[in-house]
Amino acid sequence: MKIYRILAIFLTIVVLLSSCNLPSSAQPTEPANPNAIFTAAAQTVVAQLTQNALLNPTNAPATVAPPENTSLPATNTPEPPAPLPTLIPAPTTAPTSVCDSAQFVTDVTIPDGTPIDSKATFTKTWRLKNIGTCTWNSSYNLVFDSGTSMSGPASQPLTGTIAPGASVDISVNLQAPATDGTYRGLWGLANGSGTRMLISGGKTFYVEIKVGSGVGSGGIFAVQSVDFSVSRSGSCASGKYVITANITTSGAGDVTYYWIRSDGATDTNTYPKLTFTKASTKSITTEWNANASGLWLDLYIDKPNHQEFKRANLNCP
Repeated sequence: MKIYRILAIFLTIVVLLSSCNLPSSAQPTEPANPNAIFTAAAQTVVAQLTQNALLNPTNAPATVAPPENTSLPATNTPEPPAPLPTLIPAPTTAPTSVCDSAQFVTDVTIPDGTPIDSKATFTKTWRLKNIGTCTWNSSYNLVFDSGTSMSGPASQPLTGTIAPGASVDISVNLQAPATDGTYRGLWGLANGSGTRMLISGGKTFYVEIKVGSGVGSGGIFAVQSVDFSVSRSGSCASGKYVITANITTSGAGDVTYYWIRSDGATDTNTYPKLTFTKASTKSITTEWNANASGLWLDLYIDKPNHQEFKRANLNCP
C-alpha cells in the first residue's frame, strides 16, 4: 500500500509542476527544462522513501547480489563416507598345549593281517609316544573301544611313568575268535578321570588278525610276538646286560633277525636262522657291556615279518 501512496504523490507533483508552465497573460518567461522537472520529482520520491525507511526499520538482512560476471561454484552435498571394516584383533597368546595326547609309533607285535589259529592266544603290543604335556602313570588306562575285543579286558592300567616326549610299549593279552574270518579290535587310552586321550590322527589304534582253520600249522607263516627279559651282571659302574628275546610264531618256518641299539651302533653280526617246525616259542640271547642306564635294544624280524618288535629297556637299579 505504501508504494501506491508514493506513486500518487509523485503524480500530483508532476501535475502541479506542469500547471505552472501553462500560458498566461503575463509577459512570457523562459520555458522550464523538462529534465529538471523530472529530476526534482525523482529527488522528492527518493526523499520520501528514505523517510519511510527511517520511520519503519525492518530486521530483514540485506540481500547482497553477487558481482557481475562471477560464476559461483555449484554446491555439492558430499556423500557420507563408507563404513570402515570391522577388524578382529589377532590373538595375543598362543593356544594352550594339550595335556593328554599320544602318537601311534608302530605295531610291535602282530602286524595287521597276521594269521592266527582259531582260539589261539597271543599278545598284541603297540608303541605309543607321549606328545602331551602331562606325565602318564598307573592311573592311565588302555581301554577297549569297539570292534572285536578278542577276549581282552575292558580296561587295563599302564605300568610305570611315561614323561612327555617318551615312548612306551603297551601290551594286552588276547585270544582269536573261534570262527574263521578277519577281525579288528580298536583300542584307546584314558586318563585318571576316564577322559579319552587324543591320539594323533584319531582316538584309536587297533589290532587286526586273520583266523582260519590250520593257518597256524599250514597257513601263512609269521612271528606273532617277541617278549624280552633283561638281567645285569656286575655293578652299575662296570658290568654287562644280558638280554633274552622269546620269539613266538604262528606255525612252521624260518626266522632271521638282527638287533637295533639305542646308541646307534649297527649290528653287523650274522645270526643263524631260527627254524620252527610248528607254532611255538624259541629264545635267543645277546649281551651288551655298558656302564650306563636308560639304554634299550630292539629286535628286528627281517623274515618273514620285516618288522621291528618290542623294545628291551636296560636300566641299572
